[in-house]
Amino acid sequence: MTGNPCSRRNFLRVVGLGLAATGMPACVSIPTGSSKRRAFTLAQVCDTQLGMGGYEHDLKTFEQAVTQINALKADLVVICGDLVNKADSKSFADFNRIKAGFEMPCYCVPGNHDVGNKPTPELLRSYRETVGEDYYSFEHGGCLFVCVNTSLWKAPLDGESEKHDAWFEETLTSAANKGRPCFVVGHYPLFVKTPDEAESYGNLSPARRKELLGLFETSGVVAMLTGHAHRIIIHDHKGIQLVTGQATSRTHGSPLGFRLWDVVEPRPYKHVPVDLEGF
Repeated sequence: MTGNPCSRRNFLRVVGLGLAATGMPACVSIPTGSSKRRAFTLAQVCDTQLGMGGYEHDLKTFEQAVTQINALKADLVVICGDLVNKADSKSFADFNRIKAGFEMPCYCVPGNHDVGNKPTPELLRSYRETVGEDYYSFEHGGCLFVCVNTSLWKAPLDGESEKHDAWFEETLTSAANKGRPCFVVGHYPLFVKTPDEAESYGNLSPARRKELLGLFETSGVVAMLTGHAHRIIIHDHKGIQLVTGQATSRTHGSPLGFRLWDVVEPRPYKHVPVDLEGF
């Protein structure tokens, strides 16, 4: 199997390099258990949050992100939550309409604006009926992507958080047994500055954070991609890349944009910000 050479060339063009300058082949395949790894490019979009920066503005910036990602020919897209600012039928319909413009697979996770700061059965049901599953996994290029509902970690909901956590642990354990690298895709960052910081609006509780980091370390997690902060936050925790990207709606001190990853060995994987053109 080979990766998409056009998308990899576009990644290298974005960072201002050519294939000859890097000395890297167009694709690297590495046996991992019974499957093979292949290079691919990944677009990380955060906080489209239609209505956060002005409703019409946010429609246009999301549309622009779709246009640019299609032009870069990324292999897949993940959207790290807060798809809309107000969870109602109109905003979700507009989100789904623009999302349908991607020419490659696009996977979403919910944020607190999508399912509530304190999720309820009704809000979860609405999200699942309108957008889709709020937690699930899929494979791409020999990697497992584990898409989580971090709101069920931030504000546990009886009858839902337990099922989510059991599924999550079982999924990571199965991947580890198969030697499969895992990307965790969510909304809330585990922490903003340090692993021992106090809980705030922008992170998870210290107890849950410690539990998750321990699980990541033993389960083959290579990266966690998140949103929520509306700015870039990058950490390396014992070789695990923790990356929060800028938003397409409104940001705090960074340009509107998304993040482009080149998932090819060796790690750490390279990733760069891509600013939205015209905004």
